[in-house]
Amino acid sequence: MTLYENDISMKIKNFIKIYEKSFIENWDLPALSEYGKNNTANYSDLATSMARAHLLYESIGLKPGDKVALCGKDSAAWVKVYMATVTYGAIIVPILSEFNPKDITHIVNHSGARMLFISDHIWEHMEPDSLLNVMGVLSLERKVVLHEAPESELQRHIRLLNRRFNRKYPEGITPHDVKYADRDNSEVIEINYTSGTTGFSKGVMLTGENLAGNVCFGMKSELHFRSSRALAFLPLAHAYGCAFDMLTPLAVGSHITILGKTPSPRILLKALAEVKPNLVITVPLILEKIYKSQILPMISKGTMRWTLAVPFLDSLIYSKIRKKLIDAFGGEFEEVIVGGAPLNHEVEEFLHKIKFPFTVGYGMTECGPLISYTPWRKFIVGSSGKTLPIMESKIESEDPENIPGEICVRGTNVMKGYYNNPEATEAVLDKEGWLHTGDMGTRTSDGTLFLRGRSKTMILSASGQNIYPEEIEAKLNNMPFVAESLVVERDGKLVGLVYPDFDATDKFGITFNDMDSTMENVRKELNKIVAPYEQLSKIVLMPNEFEKTPKRSIKRFLYTH
Repeated sequence: MTLYENDISMKIKNFIKIYEKSFIENWDLPALSEYGKNNTANYSDLATSMARAHLLYESIGLKPGDKVALCGKDSAAWVKVYMATVTYGAIIVPILSEFNPKDITHIVNHSGARMLFISDHIWEHMEPDSLLNVMGVLSLERKVVLHEAPESELQRHIRLLNRRFNRKYPEGITPHDVKYADRDNSEVIEINYTSGTTGFSKGVMLTGENLAGNVCFGMKSELHFRSSRALAFLPLAHAYGCAFDMLTPLAVGSHITILGKTPSPRILLKALAEVKPNLVITVPLILEKIYKSQILPMISKGTMRWTLAVPFLDSLIYSKIRKKLIDAFGGEFEEVIVGGAPLNHEVEEFLHKIKFPFTVGYGMTECGPLISYTPWRKFIVGSSGKTLPIMESKIESEDPENIPGEICVRGTNVMKGYYNNPEATEAVLDKEGWLHTGDMGTRTSDGTLFLRGRSKTMILSASGQNIYPEEIEAKLNNMPFVAESLVVERDGKLVGLVYPDFDATDKFGITFNDMDSTMENVRKELNKIVAPYEQLSKIVLMPNEFEKTPKRSIKRFLYTH
Protein backbone atom coordinates (compact mmCIF):
# COMPACT_ATOMS: atom_id res chain seq x y z
CA MET A 1 0.00 0.00 0.00
CA THR A 2 1.47 3.32 -1.08
CA LEU A 3 -1.31 5.51 0.26
CA TYR A 4 0.87 7.28 2.80
CA GLU A 5 3.94 7.67 0.63
CA ASN A 6 2.59 9.57 -2.34
CA ASP A 7 -1.15 10.14 -2.36
CA ILE A 8 -2.10 13.04 -0.15
CA SER A 9 -4.68 14.44 -2.59
CA MET A 10 -7.11 11.52 -2.51
CA LYS A 11 -10.11 12.35 -4.72
CA ILE A 12 -13.38 12.32 -2.81
CA LYS A 13 -16.23 11.08 -5.02
CA ASN A 14 -19.90 11.99 -4.74
CA PHE A 15 -21.24 9.77 -1.97
CA ILE A 16 -24.54 8.75 -3.63
CA LYS A 17 -22.99 8.26 -7.08
CA ILE A 18 -20.46 5.79 -5.58
CA TYR A 19 -23.40 3.40 -5.06
CA GLU A 20 -25.03 4.11 -8.41
CA LYS A 21 -21.78 2.98 -10.06
CA SER A 22 -21.24 0.01 -7.73
CA PHE A 23 -24.75 -1.43 -8.16
CA ILE A 24 -24.51 -1.22 -11.96
CA GLU A 25 -21.02 -2.81 -12.07
CA ASN A 26 -21.70 -5.54 -9.50
CA TRP A 27 -25.28 -6.37 -10.56
CA ASP A 28 -24.97 -10.17 -10.48
CA LEU A 29 -22.63 -10.47 -7.48
CA PRO A 30 -23.85 -11.50 -3.99
CA ALA A 31 -24.32 -8.45 -1.75
CA LEU A 32 -26.04 -9.47 1.50
CA SER A 33 -26.54 -12.63 3.54
CA GLU A 34 -27.76 -13.17 7.09
CA TYR A 35 -25.64 -15.62 9.06
CA GLY A 36 -27.38 -18.96 9.65
CA LYS A 37 -30.05 -18.26 7.01
CA ASN A 38 -30.17 -19.27 3.38
CA ASN A 39 -31.15 -15.86 2.01
CA THR A 40 -28.39 -14.27 -0.07
CA ALA A 41 -29.43 -11.15 -2.01
CA ASN A 42 -27.45 -10.06 -5.08
CA TYR A 43 -26.76 -6.40 -5.84
CA SER A 44 -29.66 -6.60 -8.32
CA ASP A 45 -32.02 -7.80 -5.55
CA LEU A 46 -30.84 -4.98 -3.30
CA ALA A 47 -31.37 -2.45 -6.14
CA THR A 48 -34.91 -3.81 -6.65
CA SER A 49 -35.78 -3.42 -2.93
CA MET A 50 -34.39 0.10 -3.01
CA ALA A 51 -36.39 1.00 -6.14
CA ARG A 52 -39.59 -0.18 -4.40
CA ALA A 53 -38.77 1.96 -1.37
CA HIS A 54 -38.11 4.98 -3.64
CA LEU A 55 -41.56 4.52 -5.21
CA LEU A 56 -43.18 4.33 -1.78
CA TYR A 57 -41.34 7.47 -0.59
CA GLU A 58 -42.45 9.29 -3.73
CA SER A 59 -46.08 8.23 -3.42
CA ILE A 60 -46.42 9.33 0.23
CA GLY A 61 -44.86 12.72 -0.54
CA LEU A 62 -41.51 12.21 1.21
CA LYS A 63 -39.12 14.81 -0.17
CA PRO A 64 -35.33 14.75 -0.57
CA GLY A 65 -33.91 16.21 2.64
CA ASP A 66 -36.72 14.76 4.78
CA LYS A 67 -35.61 12.49 7.64
CA VAL A 68 -36.23 8.74 7.93
CA ALA A 69 -35.50 7.09 11.30
CA LEU A 70 -34.34 3.48 11.44
CA CYS A 71 -34.23 1.41 14.64
CA GLY A 72 -33.61 -2.33 14.84
CA LYS A 73 -30.98 -5.03 15.14
CA ASP A 74 -28.61 -5.52 12.22
CA SER A 75 -30.37 -7.30 9.34
CA ALA A 76 -30.63 -7.30 5.56
CA ALA A 77 -33.85 -5.25 5.93
CA TRP A 78 -31.92 -2.66 7.97
CA VAL A 79 -29.30 -2.31 5.20
CA LYS A 80 -32.01 -2.01 2.52
CA VAL A 81 -33.80 0.82 4.34
CA TYR A 82 -30.52 2.69 4.98
CA MET A 83 -29.36 2.43 1.37
CA ALA A 84 -32.82 3.19 -0.09
CA THR A 85 -33.11 6.32 2.03
CA VAL A 86 -29.71 7.85 1.24
CA THR A 87 -29.92 7.05 -2.49
CA TYR A 88 -33.39 8.67 -2.61
CA GLY A 89 -31.86 11.85 -1.23
CA ALA A 90 -33.54 11.71 2.16
CA ILE A 91 -31.57 11.89 5.43
CA ILE A 92 -31.19 8.66 7.41
CA VAL A 93 -31.39 8.73 11.21
CA PRO A 94 -30.05 5.38 12.47
CA ILE A 95 -30.96 4.72 16.11
CA LEU A 96 -29.19 2.11 18.22
CA SER A 97 -31.69 -0.62 19.12
CA GLU A 98 -30.33 -0.75 22.68
CA PHE A 99 -31.63 2.75 23.45
CA ASN A 100 -34.67 2.81 25.73
CA PRO A 101 -38.09 3.70 24.26
CA LYS A 102 -38.07 7.23 25.74
CA ASP A 103 -34.71 8.02 24.13
CA ILE A 104 -35.85 6.52 20.81
CA THR A 105 -39.00 8.70 20.89
CA HIS A 106 -36.93 11.78 21.77
CA ILE A 107 -34.51 11.13 18.87
CA VAL A 108 -37.34 10.57 16.36
CA ASN A 109 -38.97 13.84 17.48
CA HIS A 110 -35.74 15.86 17.82
CA SER A 111 -34.62 14.87 14.32
CA GLY A 112 -38.05 15.70 12.85
CA ALA A 113 -38.25 12.25 11.21
CA ARG A 114 -41.20 11.81 8.81
CA MET A 115 -40.95 8.01 8.67
CA LEU A 116 -39.84 5.38 11.19
CA PHE A 117 -38.76 1.83 10.37
CA ILE A 118 -38.58 -0.20 13.58
CA SER A 119 -38.29 -3.77 14.86
CA ASP A 120 -41.51 -5.23 16.28
CA HIS A 121 -39.99 -6.04 19.68
CA ILE A 122 -38.91 -2.41 20.16
CA TRP A 123 -42.22 -0.98 18.90
CA GLU A 124 -44.13 -2.97 21.55
CA HIS A 125 -42.75 -0.59 24.21
CA MET A 126 -43.31 2.67 22.29
CA GLU A 127 -46.14 5.18 22.70
CA PRO A 128 -47.39 6.00 19.16
CA ASP A 129 -49.10 9.23 20.26
CA SER A 130 -45.74 10.60 21.44
CA LEU A 131 -44.33 10.63 17.89
CA LEU A 132 -44.89 14.20 16.74
CA ASN A 133 -43.89 14.50 13.05
CA VAL A 134 -44.10 10.93 11.80
CA MET A 135 -46.37 10.15 8.82
CA GLY A 136 -46.06 6.43 9.40
CA VAL A 137 -44.26 3.62 11.17
CA LEU A 138 -43.30 0.43 9.30
CA SER A 139 -42.18 -2.92 10.71
CA LEU A 140 -38.63 -3.80 9.65
CA GLU A 141 -39.33 -7.53 9.81
CA ARG A 142 -42.82 -7.78 8.33
CA LYS A 143 -43.13 -4.68 6.08
CA VAL A 144 -46.52 -3.89 7.60
CA VAL A 145 -47.84 -0.54 8.85
CA LEU A 146 -47.59 -0.30 12.64
CA HIS A 147 -48.90 3.25 12.89
CA GLU A 148 -49.91 6.05 10.52
CA ALA A 149 -50.99 9.66 10.72
CA PRO A 150 -54.62 10.06 9.54
CA GLU A 151 -53.73 12.09 6.43
CA SER A 152 -50.79 9.91 5.24
CA GLU A 153 -52.77 6.99 3.67
CA LEU A 154 -49.62 4.91 4.07
CA GLN A 155 -51.61 1.66 4.16
CA ARG A 156 -53.25 2.45 0.80
CA HIS A 157 -49.94 3.38 -0.83
CA ILE A 158 -48.37 0.09 0.30
CA ARG A 159 -51.33 -1.86 -1.16
CA LEU A 160 -50.80 -0.14 -4.52
CA LEU A 161 -46.99 -0.51 -4.47
CA ASN A 162 -46.80 -3.75 -6.50
CA ARG A 163 -49.04 -2.34 -9.22
CA ARG A 164 -47.02 0.87 -9.41
CA PHE A 165 -43.71 -1.02 -9.50
CA ASN A 166 -44.90 -3.35 -12.31
CA ARG A 167 -46.17 -0.37 -14.29
CA LYS A 168 -42.85 1.47 -13.97
CA TYR A 169 -40.63 -1.61 -14.48
CA PRO A 170 -42.69 -4.07 -16.62
CA GLU A 171 -39.57 -6.15 -17.36
CA GLY A 172 -38.23 -5.82 -13.83
CA ILE A 173 -35.46 -3.43 -12.85
CA THR A 174 -32.24 -3.44 -14.94
CA PRO A 175 -28.86 -1.73 -14.48
CA HIS A 176 -30.10 1.01 -16.90
CA ASP A 177 -32.79 1.94 -14.35
CA VAL A 178 -30.27 2.66 -11.59
CA LYS A 179 -30.25 6.45 -11.29
CA TYR A 180 -29.93 7.83 -7.77
CA ALA A 181 -30.43 11.29 -6.28
CA ASP A 182 -28.25 14.22 -7.30
CA ARG A 183 -27.16 15.67 -3.99
CA ASP A 184 -24.03 17.67 -3.44
CA ASN A 185 -21.46 16.22 -1.02
CA SER A 186 -21.89 19.30 1.17
CA GLU A 187 -25.46 18.25 2.07
CA VAL A 188 -26.29 16.22 5.17
CA ILE A 189 -26.81 12.51 4.45
CA GLU A 190 -27.09 11.12 7.98
CA ILE A 191 -27.82 12.29 11.52
CA ASN A 192 -26.19 9.86 13.92
CA TYR A 193 -27.20 10.13 17.56
CA THR A 194 -24.09 9.02 19.45
CA SER A 195 -24.43 6.59 22.31
CA GLY A 196 -21.66 8.41 24.16
CA THR A 197 -20.42 7.54 27.63
CA THR A 198 -20.95 10.99 29.10
CA GLY A 199 -24.72 11.47 29.12
CA PHE A 200 -27.49 11.99 26.62
CA SER A 201 -26.61 11.76 22.97
CA LYS A 202 -26.37 14.53 20.36
CA GLY A 203 -27.30 14.31 16.66
CA VAL A 204 -24.08 14.31 14.62
CA MET A 205 -24.72 15.72 11.13
CA LEU A 206 -22.63 13.78 8.62
CA THR A 207 -22.47 15.12 5.08
CA GLY A 208 -21.81 13.29 1.82
CA GLU A 209 -18.25 14.61 2.07
CA ASN A 210 -17.77 13.12 5.56
CA LEU A 211 -19.10 9.69 4.59
CA ALA A 212 -17.39 9.67 1.18
CA GLY A 213 -14.11 10.59 2.91
CA ASN A 214 -14.32 7.39 4.94
CA VAL A 215 -15.57 5.23 2.06
CA CYS A 216 -13.06 6.54 -0.51
CA PHE A 217 -10.25 5.96 1.99
CA GLY A 218 -11.52 2.39 2.49
CA MET A 219 -11.66 1.86 -1.28
CA LYS A 220 -8.23 3.39 -1.89
CA SER A 221 -6.69 1.28 0.88
CA GLU A 222 -8.39 -1.84 -0.55
CA LEU A 223 -9.76 -2.70 2.88
CA HIS A 224 -12.54 -4.38 0.91
CA PHE A 225 -12.52 -5.27 -2.79
CA ARG A 226 -14.76 -6.81 -5.48
CA SER A 227 -16.11 -10.22 -4.34
CA SER A 228 -14.31 -10.00 -0.99
CA ARG A 229 -16.14 -11.33 2.07
CA ALA A 230 -17.11 -9.28 5.12
CA LEU A 231 -18.66 -10.45 8.40
CA ALA A 232 -20.62 -7.56 9.95
CA PHE A 233 -20.91 -8.05 13.71
CA LEU A 234 -20.58 -4.50 15.08
CA PRO A 235 -23.78 -2.40 15.27
CA LEU A 236 -24.43 -0.91 11.82
CA ALA A 237 -26.19 2.02 13.52
CA HIS A 238 -22.79 2.98 14.90
CA ALA A 239 -20.47 5.00 12.62
CA TYR A 240 -17.60 2.44 12.77
CA GLY A 241 -19.61 -0.63 11.73
CA CYS A 242 -21.62 1.44 9.25
CA ALA A 243 -18.58 2.82 7.39
CA PHE A 244 -16.44 -0.30 7.21
CA ASP A 245 -18.82 -3.26 7.52
CA MET A 246 -21.50 -1.84 5.19
CA LEU A 247 -20.76 1.35 3.22
CA THR A 248 -17.23 0.48 2.05
CA PRO A 249 -18.07 -3.17 1.14
CA LEU A 250 -21.16 -2.09 -0.84
CA ALA A 251 -19.07 0.54 -2.66
CA VAL A 252 -16.72 -2.07 -4.15
CA GLY A 253 -18.89 -5.17 -4.69
CA SER A 254 -18.12 -7.15 -1.52
CA HIS A 255 -20.37 -9.83 -0.07
CA ILE A 256 -21.52 -8.89 3.45
CA THR A 257 -22.71 -11.54 5.90
CA ILE A 258 -24.61 -9.97 8.81
CA LEU A 259 -24.11 -11.84 12.08
CA GLY A 260 -27.32 -10.47 13.65
CA LYS A 261 -26.47 -11.91 17.10
CA THR A 262 -24.51 -10.74 20.14
CA PRO A 263 -20.88 -11.49 19.18
CA SER A 264 -19.81 -13.65 22.13
CA PRO A 265 -16.39 -15.29 21.49
CA ARG A 266 -18.03 -18.70 20.88
CA ILE A 267 -20.62 -17.47 18.35
CA LEU A 268 -18.18 -15.09 16.67
CA LEU A 269 -15.34 -17.60 16.21
CA LYS A 270 -17.79 -20.11 14.67
CA ALA A 271 -19.07 -17.46 12.22
CA LEU A 272 -15.55 -16.28 11.35
CA ALA A 273 -14.49 -19.86 10.61
CA GLU A 274 -17.47 -20.33 8.27
CA VAL A 275 -17.53 -16.95 6.49
CA LYS A 276 -13.72 -16.56 6.23
CA PRO A 277 -13.80 -12.74 5.87
CA ASN A 278 -11.02 -10.91 4.02
CA LEU A 279 -10.98 -8.16 6.65
CA VAL A 280 -12.03 -8.19 10.32
CA ILE A 281 -13.34 -4.99 11.90
CA THR A 282 -13.63 -5.30 15.69
CA VAL A 283 -13.58 -3.53 19.05
CA PRO A 284 -10.98 -4.23 21.78
CA LEU A 285 -13.40 -6.02 24.12
CA ILE A 286 -13.88 -8.90 21.69
CA LEU A 287 -10.13 -9.42 21.12
CA GLU A 288 -9.47 -9.10 24.85
CA LYS A 289 -12.11 -11.74 25.67
CA ILE A 290 -10.61 -14.16 23.12
CA TYR A 291 -7.13 -13.50 24.58
CA LYS A 292 -8.32 -14.02 28.17
CA SER A 293 -10.46 -17.10 27.51
CA GLN A 294 -8.34 -18.92 24.91
CA ILE A 295 -4.72 -17.73 24.84
CA LEU A 296 -3.93 -16.79 28.44
CA PRO A 297 -4.84 -20.21 29.91
CA MET A 298 -2.65 -21.86 27.26
CA ILE A 299 0.49 -19.76 27.89
CA SER A 300 0.07 -19.72 31.68
CA LYS A 301 0.51 -23.48 32.15
CA GLY A 302 3.68 -24.42 34.01
CA THR A 303 5.41 -26.32 31.20
CA MET A 304 4.43 -23.72 28.61
CA ARG A 305 5.76 -20.88 30.78
CA TRP A 306 9.07 -22.71 31.12
CA THR A 307 9.26 -23.40 27.37
CA LEU A 308 8.55 -19.77 26.49
CA ALA A 309 11.55 -18.74 28.61
CA VAL A 310 13.90 -20.78 26.36
CA PRO A 311 15.30 -18.90 23.33
CA PHE A 312 14.37 -20.43 19.92
CA LEU A 313 11.60 -22.54 21.50
CA ASP A 314 9.56 -19.40 22.22
CA SER A 315 9.44 -18.32 18.53
CA LEU A 316 8.32 -21.82 17.53
CA ILE A 317 5.46 -21.73 20.05
CA TYR A 318 4.53 -18.15 19.16
CA SER A 319 4.23 -19.08 15.48
CA LYS A 320 1.94 -22.00 16.43
CA ILE A 321 -0.24 -19.72 18.57
CA ARG A 322 -0.29 -17.18 15.72
CA LYS A 323 -1.44 -19.83 13.25
CA LYS A 324 -4.10 -21.06 15.65
CA LEU A 325 -5.42 -17.52 16.13
CA ILE A 326 -5.34 -16.72 12.39
CA ASP A 327 -7.23 -19.95 11.65
CA ALA A 328 -9.76 -19.07 14.38
CA PHE A 329 -10.46 -15.78 12.56
CA GLY A 330 -11.13 -17.63 9.31
CA GLY A 331 -7.56 -17.76 7.98
CA GLU A 332 -8.13 -15.56 4.90
CA PHE A 333 -8.03 -11.99 6.23
CA GLU A 334 -5.47 -9.32 5.41
CA GLU A 335 -5.66 -7.73 8.87
CA VAL A 336 -7.76 -7.19 11.98
CA ILE A 337 -8.58 -3.51 12.55
CA VAL A 338 -9.29 -2.62 16.17
CA GLY A 339 -11.16 0.60 16.91
CA GLY A 340 -13.78 2.15 19.16
CA ALA A 341 -11.58 2.23 22.28
CA PRO A 342 -7.91 1.69 23.23
CA LEU A 343 -6.69 -1.92 23.17
CA ASN A 344 -5.45 -3.42 26.46
CA HIS A 345 -1.65 -2.95 26.49
CA GLU A 346 -0.82 -6.53 27.55
CA VAL A 347 -3.03 -7.98 24.80
CA GLU A 348 -1.52 -5.61 22.24
CA GLU A 349 2.07 -6.49 23.24
CA PHE A 350 1.34 -10.21 23.01
CA LEU A 351 -0.35 -9.96 19.59
CA HIS A 352 2.61 -7.95 18.34
CA LYS A 353 5.07 -10.49 19.79
CA ILE A 354 3.45 -13.36 17.87
CA LYS A 355 3.28 -11.18 14.70
CA PHE A 356 -0.51 -11.34 14.52
CA PRO A 357 -1.72 -9.09 11.64
CA PHE A 358 -3.61 -6.40 13.55
CA THR A 359 -3.68 -2.63 13.66
CA VAL A 360 -5.38 -0.09 15.93
CA GLY A 361 -7.21 2.88 14.41
CA TYR A 362 -8.79 5.92 16.02
CA GLY A 363 -12.02 7.69 15.26
CA MET A 364 -15.25 9.13 16.58
CA THR A 365 -18.82 9.45 15.32
CA GLU A 366 -18.15 13.17 14.66
CA CYS A 367 -15.70 12.07 11.92
CA GLY A 368 -17.91 9.35 10.51
CA PRO A 369 -15.65 7.85 12.15
CA LEU A 370 -12.05 7.61 10.90
CA ILE A 371 -9.26 9.95 12.06
CA SER A 372 -6.13 7.77 11.98
CA TYR A 373 -5.10 4.35 10.68
CA THR A 374 -1.95 2.54 9.55
CA PRO A 375 -1.81 -0.82 7.71
CA TRP A 376 -0.64 -3.54 10.11
CA ARG A 377 2.83 -4.00 8.61
CA LYS A 378 3.68 -0.36 9.43
CA PHE A 379 1.70 -0.15 12.66
CA ILE A 380 3.59 1.11 15.76
CA VAL A 381 2.55 -0.72 18.93
CA GLY A 382 0.89 1.60 21.44
CA SER A 383 -0.21 4.03 18.74
CA SER A 384 -3.58 4.59 17.11
CA GLY A 385 -2.17 4.88 13.62
CA LYS A 386 -1.23 7.83 11.45
CA THR A 387 -3.57 10.77 10.80
CA LEU A 388 -5.35 10.20 7.46
CA PRO A 389 -4.03 12.12 4.43
CA ILE A 390 -7.43 13.88 4.19
CA MET A 391 -7.23 15.02 7.84
CA GLU A 392 -4.98 17.22 9.99
CA SER A 393 -4.27 16.68 13.67
CA LYS A 394 -2.64 18.69 16.45
CA ILE A 395 -2.12 18.34 20.21
CA GLU A 396 -2.90 21.23 22.52
CA SER A 397 0.33 20.92 24.49
CA GLU A 398 3.62 22.80 24.72
CA ASP A 399 5.45 19.57 23.83
CA PRO A 400 3.05 17.48 21.65
CA GLU A 401 5.47 14.54 21.33
CA ASN A 402 5.98 14.06 25.07
CA ILE A 403 3.32 15.91 27.09
CA PRO A 404 -0.27 14.77 26.50
CA GLY A 405 -2.80 17.38 25.47
CA GLU A 406 -6.22 17.38 23.86
CA ILE A 407 -6.26 15.90 20.34
CA CYS A 408 -7.78 18.28 17.77
CA VAL A 409 -8.56 17.34 14.16
CA ARG A 410 -9.92 18.98 11.04
CA GLY A 411 -10.44 17.98 7.44
CA THR A 412 -12.72 16.04 5.10
CA ASN A 413 -14.28 13.72 7.69
CA VAL A 414 -15.19 16.33 10.33
CA MET A 415 -18.96 16.67 10.85
CA LYS A 416 -21.05 19.70 9.95
CA GLY A 417 -22.15 20.05 13.61
CA TYR A 418 -24.80 18.78 16.01
CA TYR A 419 -28.36 18.95 14.68
CA ASN A 420 -30.39 21.82 16.16
CA ASN A 421 -27.77 22.29 18.88
CA PRO A 422 -25.50 25.29 18.13
CA GLU A 423 -24.24 25.47 21.75
CA ALA A 424 -22.96 21.87 21.69
CA THR A 425 -21.46 22.48 18.21
CA GLU A 426 -19.60 25.61 19.36
CA ALA A 427 -18.25 23.72 22.36
CA VAL A 428 -16.34 21.27 20.13
CA LEU A 429 -15.87 23.00 16.73
CA ASP A 430 -13.78 26.17 16.86
CA LYS A 431 -13.78 29.04 14.35
CA GLU A 432 -10.79 27.58 12.46
CA GLY A 433 -12.60 24.26 11.90
CA TRP A 434 -10.71 22.26 14.53
CA LEU A 435 -12.77 19.57 16.22
CA HIS A 436 -11.80 19.28 19.90
CA THR A 437 -12.10 15.52 20.45
CA GLY A 438 -12.02 15.41 24.25
CA ASP A 439 -9.31 12.72 23.97
CA MET A 440 -5.84 13.22 25.43
CA GLY A 441 -2.74 12.06 23.64
CA THR A 442 0.62 12.78 22.04
CA ARG A 443 1.62 12.99 18.39
CA THR A 444 4.83 12.37 16.49
CA SER A 445 5.95 14.72 13.71
CA ASP A 446 4.61 12.36 11.00
CA GLY A 447 1.07 12.51 12.45
CA THR A 448 1.05 9.23 14.38
CA LEU A 449 -1.28 9.53 17.39
CA PHE A 450 -0.84 7.95 20.84
CA LEU A 451 -3.98 8.07 23.00
CA ARG A 452 -3.83 8.40 26.76
CA GLY A 453 -7.50 8.73 27.77
CA ARG A 454 -10.49 11.06 27.80
CA SER A 455 -9.87 14.61 29.04
CA LYS A 456 -13.18 14.35 30.90
CA THR A 457 -12.06 11.20 32.76
CA MET A 458 -8.58 12.48 33.63
CA ILE A 459 -8.08 12.77 37.40
CA LEU A 460 -5.71 15.36 38.86
CA SER A 461 -3.86 13.92 41.86
CA ALA A 462 -3.18 15.88 45.07
CA SER A 463 0.45 16.24 43.93
CA GLY A 464 -0.64 17.63 40.55
CA GLN A 465 -0.10 14.44 38.52
CA ASN A 466 -2.42 13.68 35.58
CA ILE A 467 -3.98 10.26 36.16
CA TYR A 468 -5.63 8.42 33.24
CA PRO A 469 -7.97 5.84 34.82
CA GLU A 470 -8.13 3.83 31.57
CA GLU A 471 -4.41 2.98 31.94
CA ILE A 472 -4.89 1.64 35.49
CA GLU A 473 -8.05 -0.25 34.43
CA ALA A 474 -6.13 -2.00 31.64
CA LYS A 475 -3.71 -3.42 34.24
CA LEU A 476 -6.49 -4.21 36.73
CA ASN A 477 -8.48 -6.10 34.08
CA ASN A 478 -5.50 -8.40 33.52
CA MET A 479 -5.47 -9.43 37.19
CA PRO A 480 -6.88 -12.83 38.18
CA PHE A 481 -10.57 -12.87 39.16
CA VAL A 482 -11.31 -9.45 37.57
CA ALA A 483 -13.82 -9.46 34.71
CA GLU A 484 -14.06 -5.68 34.27
CA SER A 485 -13.32 -2.54 36.26
CA LEU A 486 -13.56 1.22 36.59
CA VAL A 487 -11.17 3.46 38.51
CA VAL A 488 -12.86 6.47 40.12
CA GLU A 489 -11.98 9.19 42.58
CA ARG A 490 -13.69 9.09 45.99
CA ASP A 491 -12.80 11.58 48.74
CA GLY A 492 -9.51 12.43 47.03
CA LYS A 493 -8.46 8.75 46.75
CA LEU A 494 -8.49 6.26 43.89
CA VAL A 495 -10.98 3.41 44.21
CA GLY A 496 -11.31 0.39 41.93
CA LEU A 497 -14.87 -0.72 41.14
CA VAL A 498 -14.61 -4.38 40.13
CA TYR A 499 -17.10 -6.84 38.66
CA PRO A 500 -15.49 -10.22 39.47
CA ASP A 501 -14.77 -13.02 37.00
CA PHE A 502 -17.17 -15.53 38.56
CA ASP A 503 -16.10 -18.33 36.18
CA ALA A 504 -12.56 -18.05 37.57
CA THR A 505 -13.66 -17.78 41.22
CA ASP A 506 -15.88 -20.87 40.83
CA LYS A 507 -13.06 -22.79 39.17
CA PHE A 508 -10.70 -22.06 42.07
CA GLY A 509 -13.33 -22.62 44.77
CA ILE A 510 -13.33 -19.02 45.97
CA THR A 511 -16.51 -18.43 47.95
CA PHE A 512 -18.39 -15.18 48.54
CA ASN A 513 -16.82 -14.96 52.01
CA ASP A 514 -13.33 -15.18 50.49
CA MET A 515 -14.00 -12.43 47.93
CA ASP A 516 -12.90 -9.43 50.01
CA SER A 517 -9.52 -10.96 50.90
CA THR A 518 -9.05 -12.12 47.28
CA MET A 519 -9.64 -8.59 45.97
CA GLU A 520 -7.35 -7.14 48.64
CA ASN A 521 -4.58 -9.37 47.22
CA VAL A 522 -5.44 -8.16 43.73
CA ARG A 523 -5.17 -4.54 44.93
CA LYS A 524 -1.74 -5.16 46.50
CA GLU A 525 -0.44 -6.85 43.34
CA LEU A 526 -1.77 -4.01 41.16
CA ASN A 527 -0.17 -1.36 43.38
CA LYS A 528 3.23 -2.99 42.80
CA ILE A 529 3.03 -2.32 39.04
CA VAL A 530 1.54 1.20 38.89
CA ALA A 531 3.06 4.56 39.75
CA PRO A 532 2.78 5.66 43.40
CA TYR A 533 0.16 8.30 42.52
CA GLU A 534 -1.89 5.62 40.61
CA GLN A 535 -2.25 3.23 43.54
CA LEU A 536 -5.73 2.16 44.65
CA SER A 537 -6.84 2.78 48.22
CA LYS A 538 -9.45 0.02 48.02
CA ILE A 539 -11.49 -2.20 45.70
CA VAL A 540 -15.29 -2.12 45.81
CA LEU A 541 -17.10 -5.18 44.45
CA MET A 542 -19.91 -4.63 41.94
CA PRO A 543 -22.81 -7.13 41.99
CA ASN A 544 -23.62 -6.75 38.27
CA GLU A 545 -21.77 -6.10 35.03
CA PHE A 546 -21.28 -2.41 34.25
CA GLU A 547 -23.87 -0.84 31.97
CA LYS A 548 -22.44 -0.36 28.52
CA THR A 549 -23.05 1.49 25.29
CA PRO A 550 -23.70 -0.61 22.15
CA LYS A 551 -20.01 -0.06 21.32
CA ARG A 552 -19.32 -1.99 24.55
CA SER A 553 -17.78 1.00 26.34
CA ILE A 554 -18.74 1.24 30.01
CA LYS A 555 -21.15 4.12 30.70
CA ARG A 556 -18.61 5.75 32.99
CA PHE A 557 -20.82 8.71 33.90
CA LEU A 558 -23.20 6.39 35.77
CA TYR A 559 -20.48 5.41 38.25
CA THR A 560 -18.33 8.47 38.78
CA HIS A 561 -20.57 10.41 41.17
